[in-house]
Amino acid sequence: MQRRHFLYALGTSGLGLLINAKLDKKTLAPISPENEKVTSPLFRPYPTHSSPSPANTSAPSTSPAAIKPARLKPGDTVALVAPSGATATRFEIMLVKECMEALGFKVKLGQHVFDRYGYLGGKDEDRAADLMAQFADAEVAGIIALRGGWGCARLLPYLDFEVIKKNPKALVGYSDITALLLSVYAKTGLVTFHGPIGLDPWNSFTVNYFRRLIMEAETLVLANPEEKGDFLVQRENRVQTITPGQATGILMGGNLSIISTLLGTEFVPSWKEAILFVEDVNEEIYRVDRMLTHLRLAGVFKQIKGFIFGRCTDCNPGEGYGSLTLEQVLEDHIKPLGIPAWYGSMIGHIPLKFTVPVGVRAKIEAEVGTIELLEPAVL
Repeated sequence: MQRRHFLYALGTSGLGLLINAKLDKKTLAPISPENEKVTSPLFRPYPTHSSPSPANTSAPSTSPAAIKPARLKPGDTVALVAPSGATATRFEIMLVKECMEALGFKVKLGQHVFDRYGYLGGKDEDRAADLMAQFADAEVAGIIALRGGWGCARLLPYLDFEVIKKNPKALVGYSDITALLLSVYAKTGLVTFHGPIGLDPWNSFTVNYFRRLIMEAETLVLANPEEKGDFLVQRENRVQTITPGQATGILMGGNLSIISTLLGTEFVPSWKEAILFVEDVNEEIYRVDRMLTHLRLAGVFKQIKGFIFGRCTDCNPGEGYGSLTLEQVLEDHIKPLGIPAWYGSMIGHIPLKFTVPVGVRAKIEAEVGTIELLEPAVL
């Protein structure tokens, strides 16, 4: 199952459960055509530069000064955009719209959210224009990606990072959206949010962390729930410590495949004193090994203060006796670093997930798998 198919199945099933009762009691009304149009005069592609020149393809040596977006409040307008994979139906978007309204938000749709260009949610210039229009629109307080998939990295040459820097607002998503989260932070210093996409199941666990972090500006602790259920010991959502210890640094990370893809470009931030968190889905273990090797050879591991592997959903060893396990791969790459590290944090392609800010200082404790924010992520 490819990443975009996984997200489709996870998102539609979860959202269907969330509003099933409401759907039984009313007729599905068409989405207002006013919401399908972006009226901003800045709705146009932003080819601000061509392919990066050899002089500017490396990550910056230091992190930019952090810019924090304003917290989201009930009554604010959030924009839904499709910067990655195509969204299958209007019904899906209606579900997302109702979830946002249940959180108290007004909803605006990007003009091209219904577009399709193969597996992409439209042509690169159109998807980039949708995103830029939302940053330039004074009515929009936050931007949430409808889904992941593939294609965000193709947008980066078309983005005007100066416009983004002058109009800071909460940008939320994960998986392929990692390309936007990291590039926006690297280029502007704007804190971004590795959190739920629109098509995710907005269950109480996910909503709790989203609301407390982005709407209530809490300096909260991200900790896996301790639930044994009907068993003598906890079996699910356990933390597996790689190296015990505590560390303080700047939270930085996202999808491992996308981070590996972006290395060597101008669109990655400094890893100096970072707490690196990663996750992935549907990758064979040898590919995880290859991507971690890439990070090690690129010098990323020499700079970080701590390491968190969230979930590697459906990442299984290959057939036969020749494969390593994920545990062995993490021991090989991460254990020798001697930095606090663990596996199993609730970050990734899972129904219950944390919202994790990119660019905020935090303290981690690897033995218990906690991430303590040392400052609010929003104003």
